[in-house]
Amino acid sequence: MVRLHVKRGGESQFLLEAPGSARLAELAPLVARIHNGRLKVQRLCSGLTDEQIQELKLKDEWAEKCVPSGGSIFRRDEMGRRNGFAPNEKMQQVIKKTIEEAKALISKKQVQANVCVNMEMVKDALEQLRGAVMIVYPMGLPPHDPVRMELEDKADLSGTHAGTEVIKESEAQLWWAGKQLEETKLLSDYIGKNEKTTIIVKIQKKGQGAPGREPVISHEEQKEMMLYYHRRQEELKKLEEEDDDSFLNAEWADSHALKRQFHGVKDIKWGPR
Repeated sequence: MVRLHVKRGGESQFLLEAPGSARLAELAPLVARIHNGRLKVQRLCSGLTDEQIQELKLKDEWAEKCVPSGGSIFRRDEMGRRNGFAPNEKMQQVIKKTIEEAKALISKKQVQANVCVNMEMVKDALEQLRGAVMIVYPMGLPPHDPVRMELEDKADLSGTHAGTEVIKESEAQLWWAGKQLEETKLLSDYIGKNEKTTIIVKIQKKGQGAPGREPVISHEEQKEMMLYYHRRQEELKKLEEEDDDSFLNAEWADSHALKRQFHGVKDIKWGPR
């Protein structure tokens, strides 16, 4: 299996395994599907955080229908999107734990851990969040609630920053080594028959043009080089400061030391004691 290190812009997103025989017409939409799924998980986690669980005190028809399990506590929602009945402390812990687990599944840190992400993992994260919502809100959430709308794929992201991050599967393009991977070809048409290789691919929307090229050295390597040169400069500076005639006082630099030793006057010191 070929390992794809998927990036968006210059930022790592996830690792994905695919056979060299994979058709780009199918692979590009799959990458977009995982990319969009990860974004949905992140939006749901954001929508379930403490800050947005705090709800605005409004009387509406759903206030008594959508009561959190175990009762609720009032918290003001500065965003004005909810009615003020937040889950109690125990139920908040259920949400927090689930958020941590869901985020871990699709985290960018999986790249550093060399763990590949697939669509099943994304679905698992979404189902964990769905399950937590059902536990905390057994009567369901109001139809207009952003979390419910996300879970039902009804969220309107038009005109939002989140909407610009989503890439429609039909508009997804993959780029590698400055080349657009054409939909009519196979992955092996570009990388050969080596199934044990890792390549960096970037996902773009059609019409966006070529993404920026990868730097010759990584950010970490650049930091190491800068640190090395800084240390070297400090060493040279120190040598320059110490570069005087003090070495002439050393015994090895005294041209008459051997002669005095033969005459037995090596350690004679003149002057008062």
